Amino acid sequence: MRSPDAKPNQGPTQARPSRFKRLARHIASDHRAVRKAFPPEVLARIESATRSGERNHAGQVRFVVEAALPLPLVMSRQTPHERALDVFGRLRIWDTEGNSGVLVYVLLADHRVEIIADRGIHREVGVAEWRSICHTMESAFREGRFADGAVAGIDAISALLSQHFPRTGAASNELPDRPIVL
Repeated sequence: MRSPDAKPNQGPTQARPSRFKRLARHIASDHRAVRKAFPPEVLARIESATRSGERNHAGQVRFVVEAALPLPLVMSRQTPHERALDVFGRLRIWDTEGNSGVLVYVLLADHRVEIIADRGIHREVGVAEWRSICHTMESAFREGRFADGAVAGIDAISALLSQHFPRTGAASNELPDRPIVL
C-alpha cells in the first residue's frame, strides 16, 4: 500500500510480466472467474466481516473485485495499483467525514491485491502493514482459498483500524459494506 500520491514500485524484486502474457490473462479472465472465486455466499461473508469490523473502528472499508482490466488499460500498461487508485476515486471512498476510507482491490487477472487508504488513515498505518495484509490475501488466493483470504484480510484491516481509529460514539456507516464486482 502506498499513499495515493506515491509512484508504483517497480524495483528489481517486482518484475513486470511480458505484455503478451498479461494481455492473454486479461482476455481470458471474465465474470465467470469472479463468480467461481467469489460466489454469492463468499461475497456475503465478506460483507458480514466488513460490517462486523466497522462496529469496532471508525474506518470505512470497501472490498472490490475485478476480473480483468479493460483492454485499453492493459495495453497502456496500467498497474493494479494505478487501477486501485482510479477505483478509490470513482467510488468516492475518499469522501468520508474522517478521511477514513479503505479500499481492498482484487484484480484476478494479475493475481494482485491492493489496499488504498485515505490520507487520515495512511498517516497512522504504515505501508509495511498494508503490504503484509496484501501478501497474506494473495497467498490464500493462490491456494484457491478466496473466502478465507478475503475475510482474513478484512479482519486484519479491522484490527489495525480498531487500534489506530477505535469507534467512539454512535456508529455511522458512510459507505456500503456490500462488496462490489466490477
